[in-house]
Amino acid sequence: MENKKQYSLLFKAILSLETEKDCADFFEDLCTMKELNDMVDRLDVAQCLLEGETYETIVKKTKMSSATISRVNRCIQYGSGGYKKILKRIT
Repeated sequence: MENKKQYSLLFKAILSLETEKDCADFFEDLCTMKELNDMVDRLDVAQCLLEGETYETIVKKTKMSSATISRVNRCIQYGSGGYKKILKRIT
């Protein structure tokens, strides 16, 4: 992360959100609908991968490209563990 101070401000802002409504309001202001939908889609793909679904099944279910599924899978396999940690907490 190049500018740690700016990342820190964003992360502190996210951590300050107290309700789902706070999150919706903040992220709707912060992101475009496409960006929000992309994040939702990636989280859905991550959940499918962690549940052991195949790429073929995930493509049919989510309509996501195999490239996106592969990217999410790389994050799950070699990333910092964020998908696993968060999905474990909320499911």
